[in-house]
Amino acid sequence: MLVSLCVIAYNEEKVLNGLFRNIASQSYPHEKIEVILVDSNSTDNTKSMMEDFKETNYNFNRVEIVSNSKKNQASAWNCALCEAKGDVIIRIDAHAQIPRDFIRRSIENLEEGEDIVGGGRPNIVDNETSWKLTLLAAEESLFGSSIAEYRRPTEKKEYHDSLFHAAYRREVFEKVGGFNESLGRTEDNELHYRIRQAGYKMCSCPDIISFQHTRNTLRNMIKQKFGNGYWIGLTLGVCPGCLSYFHFVPFLFLLAIVTFTICACFGFFYPLMFLALAYCMFDFVNTVGCFATKKLQPQFIILPFLFPILHIAYGVGTLCGIIKMPFWKSTLKGVPYKRIEEVKEAMIKNHPEKSDEEI
Repeated sequence: MLVSLCVIAYNEEKVLNGLFRNIASQSYPHEKIEVILVDSNSTDNTKSMMEDFKETNYNFNRVEIVSNSKKNQASAWNCALCEAKGDVIIRIDAHAQIPRDFIRRSIENLEEGEDIVGGGRPNIVDNETSWKLTLLAAEESLFGSSIAEYRRPTEKKEYHDSLFHAAYRREVFEKVGGFNESLGRTEDNELHYRIRQAGYKMCSCPDIISFQHTRNTLRNMIKQKFGNGYWIGLTLGVCPGCLSYFHFVPFLFLLAIVTFTICACFGFFYPLMFLALAYCMFDFVNTVGCFATKKLQPQFIILPFLFPILHIAYGVGTLCGIIKMPFWKSTLKGVPYKRIEEVKEAMIKNHPEKSDEEI
């Protein structure tokens, strides 16, 4: 199988070299790998690093650099799909790390009859410090980040609603089309919803794993959580079916704080007291869990304060997204949906003829 390994990037000069080393060391035959790199008008050395990688002889089938005029993840992925000629499409974030056997194991699992495969995606940090490991502990915690099963490795094959760094048979995109370019952060949710509606299953395999660099500063992590919540709020107006109840837990927590605080102002203190007690209990239990299961750091002592900061940032983002959603929705004029179909047509047009051996 010819594999199209797709990477999109915007100002990712700090992480690309590590990912390029991972790609260059893949054990799957390089002559069966084409690397599609998409640069979204980066202002740092991202594009020149891509060009250096292309010029280095790793014996890949080809390395192609594509320019994306929009600073939008969905449009960048669509650019990659329109360029890809492989029988299998693999999407890798620039902030990722993949082991040497990543592509090989993905192909082996597809050959067992699956249409879409992936695996666990733990978070990691580079240049470890006590503070970075504290942020990592907050991100990895079910309480601090997400209960989504597809984030974590499995012991056996399981079917999930979504996958990170997945490998897709080409026919999946030929059937459902590309990404909705009106979305940011939630473009995966919407695409995977359409994929599930088309009857495909996403298989998480225990022998596939990849890693994602977590945010290294509290400011960037708060910005990330706010942005995630913001796009959940907006997406509610165009594809509520692609969202799960757990996406709205921080928002409901924020509403409860505001509502019960107002009640307390009128003398009804018990709801706010109960909320504070319940939250503090979960906060304490998860902090103790980090102390017990993680590489112990002195700054773990501030985890009880980090958790509510991240939850409130996400909840405020969702609130802002919901408020803006009706106005934002009215600006959509079908162009993003037209693009989905254009990608589908490009995928079908670019599909290479199957070899006699495959037939």
